[in-house]
Amino acid sequence: MTTTDTAPPSDLRRVAATVAARIETVMRTDLETALADSDPLLVEVLHYTLFNGGKRIRPLLTVLCSRCCGRDDETLYLLATAFEYLHVATLVHDDVIDNAEKRRGQATVAARYGMPAAILVGDWLHARSMHLIGQLAGAEGLKIFCHATASMVNGEFEQLRAIGDSNATQQQYFKVIRQKTGNLIASTCAIGALFAGATTTQRQALATYGDHLGAAFQVVDDLLDFLGDPRTTGKKTGNDFIEGKITLPVLFALSTANAVDRQAIEKLIRGDRTQPEAYNRLHALIEGQNGFNTAAGTAQQLVASAINALAIFSETAQGQENVVLLKELAGYVLARNK
Repeated sequence: MTTTDTAPPSDLRRVAATVAARIETVMRTDLETALADSDPLLVEVLHYTLFNGGKRIRPLLTVLCSRCCGRDDETLYLLATAFEYLHVATLVHDDVIDNAEKRRGQATVAARYGMPAAILVGDWLHARSMHLIGQLAGAEGLKIFCHATASMVNGEFEQLRAIGDSNATQQQYFKVIRQKTGNLIASTCAIGALFAGATTTQRQALATYGDHLGAAFQVVDDLLDFLGDPRTTGKKTGNDFIEGKITLPVLFALSTANAVDRQAIEKLIRGDRTQPEAYNRLHALIEGQNGFNTAAGTAQQLVASAINALAIFSETAQGQENVVLLKELAGYVLARNK
């Protein structure tokens, strides 16, 4: 895996920038309406957390998937906004759980405004996202959305159960990341298709694309925690190890190590993970077992599966441009460095 700066293709950059700008405009309008009688601090905190340079990938997926199935209108961007609200809510709550001080190079909501404000703002964003999904995608859309969010919470609990457990399996790992990330990205795609009146086959194909894409995204995240440049990622390397998360590079190293090296990895996992020398030793052991390259290969396979799921759209002229953009987005997820 390389961590050199890899930009998305020019067409994807152009479309992503256009969609992001439109989403930001819609969010500001929606907030103005939804917060008309709200406390000024709630308004301030929401603007602080929503307008700080996010990539808006989830709304982009909603828009592209709807376009693939033939619908692109103003209401679509309000629907897509719901997924940005949910995404930001999860980030705010994750930072509370992790006691994080920084997010995207800035103070987290909890660090700047306090933990109660962070929890409440996350709750508001989650509630607003559910309101918009129910209003715009109906009962079926809300069912997909709620299943994904419930699955995400369960995945977090299963991950907590596996903290510091060197006997965790790859099967458990993939179950967790599909619940935490894959299902949520899949719901983004499926609801975009549902909104456009897609066929069941189209919806399933786009959901499958999202599931594999989300899993690949998480594997790349795991790699960046070891291989990323903190100046680019905005996060210190080794956080997952310090928190005791058994990620895919570690699992591959455990599965191929000889008895001596496996014992060394297990000792590091059970020991004081805050020490820099512990992280450096684990990094060397994973590299010695080719764990990073093997995990990167898994991410490549997941992206290939995501792209293959789009094959049913290959003869659909109306959505072909957007199918190409979805494929380019999958490639960018694989090559990203932050």
